[in-house]
Amino acid sequence: MSSLILDQRMNAITEKINHSERLSIEDGLYLYNNADLLAVAQLANQVNTKKNQDHVYFIQNMYINPTNVCEANCGFCGFKRKPGEDGAYTMNEEQLLAYVEERWSENIREFHIVGGHNHEVPFDYYLNTIRTLKKHYPTCTIKAYTGAEIEFFARISGLSMKEVLEELIKAGLDTMPGGGAEILTERYRLKMSPDKASTDQWLEAHEIAHGLGLRTHATMLYGSIETLEERLIHMDRLRQLQDRTNGFMVFIPLAMQPRSINAGWKRRTTAYDDMRTLAISRLMLDNFDHIKAYWINIGVQLTQMALTFGSSDIHGTLIEERISHSVGALTTQGITRDELIHLIKTAGKTPVERDTFYNVIKTY
Repeated sequence: MSSLILDQRMNAITEKINHSERLSIEDGLYLYNNADLLAVAQLANQVNTKKNQDHVYFIQNMYINPTNVCEANCGFCGFKRKPGEDGAYTMNEEQLLAYVEERWSENIREFHIVGGHNHEVPFDYYLNTIRTLKKHYPTCTIKAYTGAEIEFFARISGLSMKEVLEELIKAGLDTMPGGGAEILTERYRLKMSPDKASTDQWLEAHEIAHGLGLRTHATMLYGSIETLEERLIHMDRLRQLQDRTNGFMVFIPLAMQPRSINAGWKRRTTAYDDMRTLAISRLMLDNFDHIKAYWINIGVQLTQMALTFGSSDIHGTLIEERISHSVGALTTQGITRDELIHLIKTAGKTPVERDTFYNVIKTY
């Protein structure tokens, strides 16, 4: 393709951005395959600045994984264990509270709870996890259970997904994380996560949650067998649901981690792919307020770069992240508030501590 044609295509995409027109999947493929990376970054930064000025958000939160026992066999997971397998665990109420108490500080505003699809325990176990935390930490937001977990709970309980969500809300659920989405095409899911919720089921779980008043999160796990077109189809399906419900708060691209730091087969994504994917996400998801740079996956230095590639959120303190680290994430398992503030300020941005729903706690 001649440079003149390339320039014309990029100019047309730029005009769409400048006039707040939606990009097509074909536009996204051009931005992946042909466009200059810094030109894409400049457009993404322009869009983000219009939405969020120079603000970059973070939260003080704690990850909790109540069980790693799982019935699913996902091609990317190193966290799961089979019942009785060495390292398998399922926290009881006493262990759950002891885990939190050991890591608790008064500044933590959110529990982020995901775990295995443990069919050895009843649905009430998952309800009781929320009830217990809500009882002992009533001011802390409960962000729990992915769309895939909601579908799993429906299967083991005999309830509909709506009934499952209604019970979880009664127990104290405030919002859902965005995991379990992986790539929202059936070709991918049949190969990489055949035992988990289908594309339609994941989207349905979030649509039901939005209808019940929950605002939720959305992720994309990229860097394995998916095509670039599938990444863009994933984004398009999310923005179509967002058009209907406006229930998503943020989109989080998650870079695939290798199974082991020492594995001979390493599918770690490149810095170029990470930055381009974040920027394209900002441009494609015109109806999302925030794109999150997940420092656990891409590291703190690339996270700083991401703040000029369209990202307005860098997640949170985490305290002890297990799932990405179980498959070889090279970062630390947690980070302090002061470190997050320093990261944002030295990128020339304004740090904003938030709650789960992007209400401002403090601007630094």
